[in-house]
Amino acid sequence: METNNKIMNHFLLAIDQGTTSSRAIVFSRDGQRLGIGQQEYTQHFPQEGWVEHEPDDIWQTTLFSCQQALLNAGITADKIAGIGITNQRETTVLWDRRTGKPIYRAIVWQDRRTSAWCQQLQQKLTLEGRQNLIPARTGLLLDSYFSASKIRWILDNVPGAALAAEAGHLAFGTIDSFLLWKLTGGKRHCTDASNASRTMLFNIHTQCWDPELLSLFNIPENMLPEVLDSAADFGKTDSAIFGAAIQIGGIAGDQQAAAFGQACFEPGMTKSTYGTGCFMLVNTGKQVIESQHNLLSTVAWRLGGEPTYALEGSIFMAGATMQWLRDKLKFFSSSQETEAMAARAKYADSIMFVPAFTGLGAPWWDAEARGAIFGLTRDTGLEDIVTAALLSVCHQTRDLVEAMASDGLKPVRIRADGGMAANNFVMQGLADLLNTPVDRPQLTETTAFGAACLAGLHCGVYDSMDEIAQLWQLDRTFVPIADDAWRQQQKSRWLDAVSRTRSNQSGS
Repeated sequence: METNNKIMNHFLLAIDQGTTSSRAIVFSRDGQRLGIGQQEYTQHFPQEGWVEHEPDDIWQTTLFSCQQALLNAGITADKIAGIGITNQRETTVLWDRRTGKPIYRAIVWQDRRTSAWCQQLQQKLTLEGRQNLIPARTGLLLDSYFSASKIRWILDNVPGAALAAEAGHLAFGTIDSFLLWKLTGGKRHCTDASNASRTMLFNIHTQCWDPELLSLFNIPENMLPEVLDSAADFGKTDSAIFGAAIQIGGIAGDQQAAAFGQACFEPGMTKSTYGTGCFMLVNTGKQVIESQHNLLSTVAWRLGGEPTYALEGSIFMAGATMQWLRDKLKFFSSSQETEAMAARAKYADSIMFVPAFTGLGAPWWDAEARGAIFGLTRDTGLEDIVTAALLSVCHQTRDLVEAMASDGLKPVRIRADGGMAANNFVMQGLADLLNTPVDRPQLTETTAFGAACLAGLHCGVYDSMDEIAQLWQLDRTFVPIADDAWRQQQKSRWLDAVSRTRSNQSGS
């Protein structure tokens, strides 16, 4: 009877809580998508450079997506072996433990309100001779992108928040922790090592919250979640939510989950995900690489108490650029139209679109840079601008690859995934600009699948990572066809355009 039950319960539910929508996918053991649910939610921009989400919107759209995925799969909750959660990283929620209610909107990873504060703190640390404190402990740069300064802002700006935190009444969480709290009816306040490594408060060497960093940001440790492995016992869902209590067995930040779903299990293997932003990770195994070119060292995942590390380049605007063209400028009604638009473009090679809407990420890390389009003429058409926006994703990726190469880790092959990976024009542009083969898997929902796999490891659906690696299947390889002269011309134009958007052109 137990054997039959194990065979029946080989279904996994992945929650993929993203920056612009919540998704859920029911997977079979062999990685087949059996049912999908998805719902977008409102983005809030209260001031220039501020980006916020309503935590209840995140929760309600997650619930809706899970219910739709189960319904579309024709599977009831009692047949799900485990739930894996993957999430937009760094986005910060503080809630009252007594009521479960957030005390402020979620401050999104893209939000730049604390940029000046971070710069002042960096100056202070430099004067004290401690300028390398944060990179050495966390693998990160002191930047408003990460959670620590967002927590501090909420404590400083919400009346009574600091006192409530000191009294132990407040809980901090990245989105995974917030969803876990809600799913378990407030019984579990946990995160995994990959998400913890994005807070700027977690020592990636000791695998603990760092007392000196907590003191630096004046954040009480009692606010923080317990840090578990990426495949672990995170508790069970409240049975009232889905009709049965389901084991939550995996959690990882979205980019780490994508690397896991891409089976980038060996050092040197590289994936690049094209969602709201673009994020490239190269597996560095047990070694923490200290980048000399503004890349980030991060925990890829932790299994059996042993962390695997990665070197990451983060780009803030990829799919979000296309969303802006769609929703704000009404250039098209669906991003699926853009591939055909690129085929009609005549002058896109001479136009440079720098999507620094919320500053520039790696390797520039310029919070005050702003977006711009260069090279417009009377002949420029709508298709040319859209195509230049698509190519901006490829140009930004090349910046990351060159930074990685300078750190001694040049990718020789890239596995691409995310929504924009379905666009053949983007994938070919990527191969051409990088002069590197780009592999697109048959399953491009690798972020969700990675979370499902982590849950499957904990729940016994998979016996090993080798078993998961064998599930990866190639859809198509894009090989470079452009010549070096074109590549060099494009690089020169791009770097010139980027220099014009920089707030400090003499900076790094």
